[in-house]
Amino acid sequence: MEFFRSFRKEILSAATSGLIISLLAWSMGFSFWVGTAQAGNLSNVSDTLSNSAPSSTANHTIAFTTATSTLPGQTIVVTFDPLTSGFTGVGGVSYTDVSSTGWTMAINNVCGAPVNEIQLTATSTSSLTFTVCSDDTIAPGAKTLYIGNNKITNPGTAGSYVIRINGTMADSGDTRVAIINNVTMTASVDTSLTFVISPLATGTVVNVATTTGQSATTSLAFGTLTPNVPKILGQQLKVTTNAKNGFTVTVQQNHNMLSASGADINLFADQNATSTPSPWTAPSNILDATTTYGHYGLTSDDDINSSEFISGGGNKWVGNLDTPRAVFSHTGPADGSTPTKGSANVAIKIEIASLQEAANDYQNTLTYVCTPVF
Repeated sequence: MEFFRSFRKEILSAATSGLIISLLAWSMGFSFWVGTAQAGNLSNVSDTLSNSAPSSTANHTIAFTTATSTLPGQTIVVTFDPLTSGFTGVGGVSYTDVSSTGWTMAINNVCGAPVNEIQLTATSTSSLTFTVCSDDTIAPGAKTLYIGNNKITNPGTAGSYVIRINGTMADSGDTRVAIINNVTMTASVDTSLTFVISPLATGTVVNVATTTGQSATTSLAFGTLTPNVPKILGQQLKVTTNAKNGFTVTVQQNHNMLSASGADINLFADQNATSTPSPWTAPSNILDATTTYGHYGLTSDDDINSSEFISGGGNKWVGNLDTPRAVFSHTGPADGSTPTKGSANVAIKIEIASLQEAANDYQNTLTYVCTPVF
């Protein structure tokens, strides 16, 4: 009898202990007793497109934060639109198209020295698979994958598309991108052009030379000329325009300065119509060579034609005025005031020698033309 009483006591004690253990397991959770690996959710998941228009190629900046370590050999799979595979070109992505932060893309896609390397190990029509190198562990934290070179083409239909990040790594998550038609902006701007010729006062410096008299808007009155005493008159040219490619101002004479008697004053130098800006020289004054009795030429303080007038100290003159001669230009819109861009000064210098024929009515006409290029 004593044996049976002792055996019954041991059974009751064991049953009570089992009940207590069961209650503890229920109240504290089974994981208190058995260690398990729990999958986590990625946080801050996003995919920023360089172009969200339908059927357009785009780069992808995929960002997310892992909650757990990614272990050697585990994979990270990025799937573009797992529902309909609307993105194309995914299979053509290579490791040279991918860069990253938070982990290291293996150089030449071969695992090496860094301790947090991943490789691009597989591609499909809709996914890219990255694998952690066998000796590496990737710590939790913020990660990015940048897929460049416009390798992936957006779906042809506007809408919202899933980008999924999972694999054999513990964490996973989804984000979405919006594919939407571009917005076309249109506008028009009217063309504008204002060209003004203004007088210059006595004593105004134009490309080193100093004017000897006052000009007018529509006339250059040199008055009575004295042999071997040059006179200089000038005008200011002002251009205001919104022409994208700028403008050019040319000047042309109708003929030499001519009197009713038929005598004329010739173009610089000695009627050679010098086209390359050159230092001033006096008329040669050779008897019976009427073209050497007097001449006039033009200068500009603009930087036209690689500063042909103002280079080398300036004070250079031309005489090729029988055809349109460019004296002022700019390659873009002009404000009518900024030197060499919106304004320039030009001057005419005239000098006679003792053989210049007498007359009180020498004259000609200068025509300025401003041509914008819109």
